[in-house]
Amino acid sequence: MKFKGLLSRIKYVTAPLLLIIAVHSVRAQQEVQYSQYMFNMLPLNPAYAGSRDVLSATVVHRQQWINITGAPTTQSFSIDSPINGEKVGVGFQAYNDRIGDYRNVGMYGSYAYRVKVTQRATLAMGIQAGATSISGNLTQTLTTQTGDQAFTYSFNKWLPNFGAGVFLSDDRGYIGFSCPSLMRNKLTSTQTGTATDSASRQERHYFVMLGYVFPLGSSFTLKPSFLSKVTRDAASFDLNMNLWYNDRISLGCSWRTNNLKFSSPFTNQNGDAVIGMLEVQATDQIRFGYAYDYAINGLKSLQKGSHEFMLRYEFGYRKTKILTPRYF
Repeated sequence: MKFKGLLSRIKYVTAPLLLIIAVHSVRAQQEVQYSQYMFNMLPLNPAYAGSRDVLSATVVHRQQWINITGAPTTQSFSIDSPINGEKVGVGFQAYNDRIGDYRNVGMYGSYAYRVKVTQRATLAMGIQAGATSISGNLTQTLTTQTGDQAFTYSFNKWLPNFGAGVFLSDDRGYIGFSCPSLMRNKLTSTQTGTATDSASRQERHYFVMLGYVFPLGSSFTLKPSFLSKVTRDAASFDLNMNLWYNDRISLGCSWRTNNLKFSSPFTNQNGDAVIGMLEVQATDQIRFGYAYDYAINGLKSLQKGSHEFMLRYEFGYRKTKILTPRYF
């Protein structure tokens, strides 16, 4: 069955979700950012768990804005697998995200219930739960004024959270919607741990992702994909295109926009970054990925780009698996 026809059958599922995005707004992007999201969607959507049909483990290292002191660095690990005759997917992820003197360490477990809607298409509904430790050692912060009371303490706070999502996929395409963190936990900024004003919270981030695979003859395959990241006042979009050769090597490029107002997400004519990607399927089980972000925003003259490395290993890969695990 064609993917277009499949989407028309479940439009009653996706339409309300897109409406939710339109009526919500947020302030800042607080979730970890990945350039190779299209090959590692579990951190964005718990319903993705088990969708690759095998036990799959992925590690990512991201170094952002080279040459800027205190720029974000991220390490993450995720693993997921189908169980119970592929009717259920389970997953686990952990990440370490650091920017300046602040550090976020999170651990989350995912559960997805998977329903066959056609012979080759699956609709998954997922939830995740876990906690993030937010810590800061402000005594190490360089300031222009000595004795500033705002930088004379350290703090550490555990913030429990949960999220949900849906993910529809067949052997050629996918579409998904998620909110990984539904709780708007209060943040703290004083030594006593007193909550600041209501604006200092973990914000809800809504993600919409979709992609499709177009065969181009016997050797080449084109896979465009799209990701939107929406908060209360902000919206960011990633537009991506990957070209695969013999299912082994892929060259890709992305354009990312990052704007303050959801009502006009494309008002920044240049955008936020242009991204180049290289993916190598070394064996049926091992994949290497690399992405380089070239900033085209106000930071472009202050830094030397961002680097992101990915390594995936899939256990028990079988030749009989459908095309889907090869591309997303």
